[in-house]
Amino acid sequence: MNMSGKLITGIFASGLLALTALPANAHHAFSAEFDAEQPIELKGVVTKLELVNPHSWLYLDTKQPDGSVKNWGFEFGAPFSLKQKGITKASLPVGSEVTIQGYRAKNGKDFGYAVTTILSDGRSVKTGGAQDAPGAQAQGAAQSQ
Repeated sequence: MNMSGKLITGIFASGLLALTALPANAHHAFSAEFDAEQPIELKGVVTKLELVNPHSWLYLDTKQPDGSVKNWGFEFGAPFSLKQKGITKASLPVGSEVTIQGYRAKNGKDFGYAVTTILSDGRSVKTGGAQDAPGAQAQGAAQSQ
């Protein structure tokens, strides 16, 4: 391979690396999916907890003002991080009541990012894992849905 061939191959490889690195960075960014300008606080009943990598998910049924029930999903941190904080399937059983403080999804669908989860026993646990997520700003500034 001549010098210009090596240069073209090098440029192509660099471009390919840059393209594959962007989605990975965006995947782990709070700001890619969630809106820091839309804090939310919801109280509901746990319907499912998925302790999976890279992000766990908690689903809960919430009562709407008209009496209907809406199922919301909230992104949590990684299972290992949650376990270190005392969160397991036993601490969030189906049917238990929780309050989530966090942020809504940018797309307006019924999911969000959980910064803090208040368990049925009254414990308050930081359940989010994104490094660029607003910290405790959801507390006190949250809005009811």
